[in-house]
Amino acid sequence: MKQLSLAVLLLASLPSLAQKIKPAENLVQYAHPIVGTAKMGHTFPGATVPFGMVQLSPDTDTLSYELNGKYNPDMYKYCAGYQYSDKSIVGFSHTHFSGTGHSDLGDFLIMPTTGPLQLNPGTADKPQSGFRSTFSHATEVAEPGYYRVKLDDHNILAELTATNRVGMHQYTFPQSDQSHLILDLMAGIYNYPDKNVWTFVRVENDTLVTGYRQTNGWARTRTVYFAMTFSKPFTDYGSRNFSKKQIYRGFWGKFDQTKNFPDLAGEQLRMFFNFKTTANEKLKVKFALSPTSTASALQNLRTEAPGWDFDKVKNQAQQQWQQELSKVVIESPKKVDKENFYTAMYHAFLSPTTYMDADGQYRGLDQNNHKADGFTNYTTFSLWDTYRALHPLFNVLQPKRNADMVQSMLAHFDQSVERMLPVWSHYANENWCMIGYHSVPVIADAVIKGNAPFDANKALDACVTTARQARYDGIGYYVQLGYVPEDKSGSSVSKTLEYAYDDWCIAQMAQKLGRQDIYQEFSKRAQNWRNVYDQRIGFMRPKLADGTFRPRFDVLSTNDQGFIEGNAWNYSLYVPQDPASLIQIMGGQKRFVPHLDSLFTMHLPDKFFAETEDITRDGIIGNYVHGNEPAHHVAYLYNWTDQPWKTQARVRMILPKMYRPTPDGLGGNDDCGQMSAWYIFSALGFYPVAPGSPEYALGSPAVHGAVLNLENGKTFRINVKNQSDKNVYVKEARLNGQKLTRPFLNHQDIMNGGELTFTMAAKP
Repeated sequence: MKQLSLAVLLLASLPSLAQKIKPAENLVQYAHPIVGTAKMGHTFPGATVPFGMVQLSPDTDTLSYELNGKYNPDMYKYCAGYQYSDKSIVGFSHTHFSGTGHSDLGDFLIMPTTGPLQLNPGTADKPQSGFRSTFSHATEVAEPGYYRVKLDDHNILAELTATNRVGMHQYTFPQSDQSHLILDLMAGIYNYPDKNVWTFVRVENDTLVTGYRQTNGWARTRTVYFAMTFSKPFTDYGSRNFSKKQIYRGFWGKFDQTKNFPDLAGEQLRMFFNFKTTANEKLKVKFALSPTSTASALQNLRTEAPGWDFDKVKNQAQQQWQQELSKVVIESPKKVDKENFYTAMYHAFLSPTTYMDADGQYRGLDQNNHKADGFTNYTTFSLWDTYRALHPLFNVLQPKRNADMVQSMLAHFDQSVERMLPVWSHYANENWCMIGYHSVPVIADAVIKGNAPFDANKALDACVTTARQARYDGIGYYVQLGYVPEDKSGSSVSKTLEYAYDDWCIAQMAQKLGRQDIYQEFSKRAQNWRNVYDQRIGFMRPKLADGTFRPRFDVLSTNDQGFIEGNAWNYSLYVPQDPASLIQIMGGQKRFVPHLDSLFTMHLPDKFFAETEDITRDGIIGNYVHGNEPAHHVAYLYNWTDQPWKTQARVRMILPKMYRPTPDGLGGNDDCGQMSAWYIFSALGFYPVAPGSPEYALGSPAVHGAVLNLENGKTFRINVKNQSDKNVYVKEARLNGQKLTRPFLNHQDIMNGGELTFTMAAKP
């Protein structure tokens, strides 16, 4: 009865979507989690549900973040814990980022083994020296909500699935009196010897274990609680503490804590649980997470995964994915188009991630427990990336979730002793990664587009307070001088340009809310981008505190030139809030269009990005760096000239070059869904050049048609006539039968429902 009532509650919480979304086929088959797991994509292939707290996935190596006292550059490949080129699996951990360029997490790694017990992971070149196992991609299956692989060295079939807060493992063992489950509480992603601050474990009985661990990494103070239960009792268990010798350990030495001792604590713990298995016996594990307590972890487990039916949990997970993917049903005769599109949808709906217990409790930025009142609390805010297209996509396809994400940001602000909105936050921590204050465009975009079921004036106040924090990352200089000086704060040009855009977003929000004083102040600040434009050379350029441009300057280099994750060529086009003024200051259309053309056709020699680990040849077309975010709007800038057809040609050229349904099919880090959101918008035929504006720039649709099933019960249909690989130009676009005279679309036109019809041609 409990399972039935949960299912009823789940269906009741999905407002009438089942009634209006009736796709012709199973869309889950087209979404491939393995895409992006090779090279630079930094995605993970394991099991999770949409926006789920648990990401249960294989980890393929144990490299340390530190090497000889310095950063180990080989670690960069393992931001998601998994590299497709690796030959062995160390185990399956429960938390992962998708597509990031830095990392953390990798909590609570479980590895099933047979034979003599080994409590070290071994090495990639000698996997038999530890508990890791070789594997083959031939036995690997990665689907939304499900992962399977054969662990060859132990002859164990591993299967994974998940609910929001619970990872479920199913291991098919051979007959053995030496079957083990290793629980590695030392393992982590971007790990180093002192990252584990403390670990605590209680063996409650012969099928239940609870505990927590606290780490000090990208998130400075991160505590994760767990409850783990087995489908059958273990015969015995034990642990090993790999911590360096402590000077004082109290009087715990009177116990032998290595065997069958139920009360464990330390910095570096690994545990083992022994079983006797028969041939093809399925041993199952349920592993629940909580941000607040072991009691809440246990309650999350009992609420979301009360039984032991693995296939039922897997089916529920895939039903959730089918429902989310069905928000857009595309038409295309080519399977590859559907694979690219629904893989992008899958990646876009992985994060931000749920960060609260089933009862709404969560750990706040102040390290106290709070309860989310009337909203779902989220974490994993990679805002420098995701404000550009991911959150605007949510305002179309996930408006309720996006509004909850904004409320999560406002809760973060309330708990912040710095009085700032999130910059890059996860797990009750601000990690201050990247630049700008890009909660602002996310909040502004929601307010401007009418998706603000929260106190919009309070949200504006939080944006303004954040933007006035003089001690944060050059803002004091920015307000005083009108730009960030490079000799006072690095990446100064990028900061100036992004602060100016964020300020424009504040001004738009203030104007809508009738706050004229704020509108005037931030409209003026939004013009600061002009102060770093060097008219003599036609590029944005780092300026010094004395008002002069820095003499040493290279417009092609991505290293130490005043920019972050880009060069002057790409970043000089970053004025998304006012392309018309940018075109004017750069000499008008006659100079601007050839300049923009050359970005896509010139050659960028390797030396200009050799020192930047997240820019590689895979993500570059000419000098256009699609594998990083600052230029994601650039192909659409032709719409502000008299040659908008060049946007159409560029978009259709970028799509197949940067996105393929293969392990190495992403041209750069997916960055928590931003790369994928760019694909979704562009494949549908429009893009949000300046979030905070209700306007989308039209491009060239790659689909043959699509239906957007909106949360408000309406549908927006995209019709594409004469579509083909050669017909990349839009001959005509009509909205509800009326011919569009400008290459732009309004947000409300979509949300009202209706039809957008493109007629395609082979020539402009």
